[in-house]
Amino acid sequence: MKAIVKSGAGPGLEITDVPEPDLGPHQVRIGVRRAGICGTDLHIYEWDQWSRGRIDPPLVLGHEFMGEVVETGALAEGVAVGDRVSGEGHVVCGHCEYCRTGDGHVCRNTSIIGIDRPGAFAEQLVMPASNVVPIPDAIPDEQAAVFDPLGNAFHTVLHTDVSGKVVAVVGCGPIGLFSVGIARAAGARTVVALEPMPERRRIAEEMGADRVLDPTSGDAVAEVKEMTDGYGADVVCEMSGHPDGVRNAFRLARNAGHVQLLGLPEDDVEVNLADDVIFKGLNVYGVIGRRMYETWLEMRDFLSAGLLDISPVITHRLPLEDFEEGIEAMKSGEAAKVVLDVG
Repeated sequence: MKAIVKSGAGPGLEITDVPEPDLGPHQVRIGVRRAGICGTDLHIYEWDQWSRGRIDPPLVLGHEFMGEVVETGALAEGVAVGDRVSGEGHVVCGHCEYCRTGDGHVCRNTSIIGIDRPGAFAEQLVMPASNVVPIPDAIPDEQAAVFDPLGNAFHTVLHTDVSGKVVAVVGCGPIGLFSVGIARAAGARTVVALEPMPERRRIAEEMGADRVLDPTSGDAVAEVKEMTDGYGADVVCEMSGHPDGVRNAFRLARNAGHVQLLGLPEDDVEVNLADDVIFKGLNVYGVIGRRMYETWLEMRDFLSAGLLDISPVITHRLPLEDFEEGIEAMKSGEAAKVVLDVG
């Protein structure tokens, strides 16, 4: 079958033929239709420090996808041939203390498709039946293909009740843009987006932001406080991982407010814990992946009910063979979310 592969150590990826994956008794075989390119895929493409320490080539990449079940293992349950599906790319052990107490998203034995095991940039993908999630017909293929990053946004925003609240989203990459729309759909009183890139500020407005600020021009913290009678935002979602973004997240939040951290800094970030966190009595939450499977049900229900439209965030739609064009669009900042047509 055709697949995008990290063939060896060093920059770049290639399309090549690889063997069809074997099917285990508890697994399903999915014919992949659409797949999203993630920032993680870009890191692997460039072969940065993180990739060199984590990826073991050769490896089929890709962890954002949707498709159709084409075969089921003898002991696979809850899914049938012909089902239209996406799937949770974090494969967990199912028996540790975390998995048994509802916190499987932080399982110590997690294996991620496209990172630790063969991924979805291929004509076929095999994964445990327990990880497969049916997709209602009301949700378009390309939107179902990005449920992985969309789930990160749902997990971040809805960790706290945002109805009637002032929500600030720091960093409007694809997941930040999703977060703007989710906060709006979940009933936030005011949604403020902070983003330096003009095109992404434009999309943030289209996703429902009431105010869009450039954090590199003027004092965004002061502007948010002015909007809120000096209090600050009730909920701050930090999606950038930039050191200034992380520090601003704590400064933007009102006393006893909530700060949800999803963005991944490359290095250590110096924060004034005393003044900006402890003395403010902040509630700080680190976000990893999606809650299994609460987050998936939230995504399904919001989108199938028409409460949220994420189509403005999907800026590039390309055939699998043109993945390099998508990579370049991401590197230049031209693209928000890129979706590949696999088959």
